[in-house]
Amino acid sequence: MAEQDLIKVARGIVEAFNRSDWEACKAALTADSVYDEVGTSRRLQGVGQIIQALQGWKGAMPDVKGAVTNALATGNTAVLEVTWQGTHTGPLPSPRGTLPATGKQQTTRSGWVLNVDGGKIKESRHYFDMLSFMQQLGVLPS
Repeated sequence: MAEQDLIKVARGIVEAFNRSDWEACKAALTADSVYDEVGTSRRLQGVGQIIQALQGWKGAMPDVKGAVTNALATGNTAVLEVTWQGTHTGPLPSPRGTLPATGKQQTTRSGWVLNVDGGKIKESRHYFDMLSFMQQLGVLPS
């Protein structure tokens, strides 16, 4: 795939997430896709697990949106810099239990590395600063 096509695929899942378009998110993933959410230490396999995790973030912050601030591609890999902004108004499921809503706004920068196969996301690694995120929510001291 051309670099611009890889970037379009990668941006597409962010745009679908922003719209809560779960069918478009599913369509962007291979059936055996892997999502490695480095900030939470979750490694999810398959469309069902990945969509459930994305819906969990949207349930905790219904207004959350990702803004792609930079994108590049090489080979079969696209890399996005994404700034996520949203208000924590719902329960946030996590590997260590559910975090009740704090009502606080957060802005978290991230890097998302996406490997594409046949025009779909085969594997991705999402790097974000969980410490800063939790501090913004008031769960951890600044």
